[in-house]
Amino acid sequence: MAGETTAQRGAPGPGGSGRPARKGAGSPKPPKPPKSGTSAKGSGSQGPGARLRRGPVLASLAAAVFLVAGGTWALYGSSWLRVEKVTATGTEVLTPEQVLAAATVPVGAPLVSVDTDEIESRVRGRLPRIDSVDVVRAWPHGIGLKVTERKPVLLIKKDANFVEVDASGVRFDTVPKAPAGVPVLELNAARSPSARRFDEERLLHEAVLVAGALPEPVARETVQVKVGSYDSVVLELTRGRSVTWGSGEQSEAKGRALTALLKAAPEAGHFDVSVPTAPAVSGS
Repeated sequence: MAGETTAQRGAPGPGGSGRPARKGAGSPKPPKPPKSGTSAKGSGSQGPGARLRRGPVLASLAAAVFLVAGGTWALYGSSWLRVEKVTATGTEVLTPEQVLAAATVPVGAPLVSVDTDEIESRVRGRLPRIDSVDVVRAWPHGIGLKVTERKPVLLIKKDANFVEVDASGVRFDTVPKAPAGVPVLELNAARSPSARRFDEERLLHEAVLVAGALPEPVARETVQVKVGSYDSVVLELTRGRSVTWGSGEQSEAKGRALTALLKAAPEAGHFDVSVPTAPAVSGS
């Protein structure tokens, strides 16, 4: 009987031998099992350790929310931090009561809700004499108003009254009696050759410039500021003395020169500081 043929024995195996190939030879290796401690459905971030780490974070957030809510209630909802007292300081001509009446601060309102800018605008709008006002919260129950009044440097006669003008040229009040130590403006520029170029408002500005530059001792002795034209300003002092000032230019230097002349020649009747580097006196 003949032996088995090659076909009957099967093809040689991978090593070239005549044995048949093993079942499954050459197939891909099965996947490795996951490492210990790792879930088959996701990473380890969802495990008990992650839940433990989230606990302090949530507690901190809850505490922060509680603090914010409590602080908001204390500022706006409680009766602890509300306006109970309003004070005004810095007044000279006005009274503190006038300032408080103009401010109309809402007593009983939460202190934090008070609009300080609105109060400042209200005081300045209702009291033109006020130059500035500083509104501050005085915790836990107060509002303080620190005011600065305008100071007149010149008066404009108007019928039987006097209009007060400050160093910025602001006409801020009308009073029945001239304040002591403030000169009165006398404007006589109708026939001035420069009247068309320098109107009354411009000449008033020059007069204010001169009056505002006068040293306080000189201002107290100045009775009138006479303006005939832009460059013709004359001061009338007490005891019948006069000063040729010229224009409003170099007013500070002219004020210093006049102060020195008044000390050097107290009996002189006329002073000329129109050229402050070469002042002169006469009538002594």
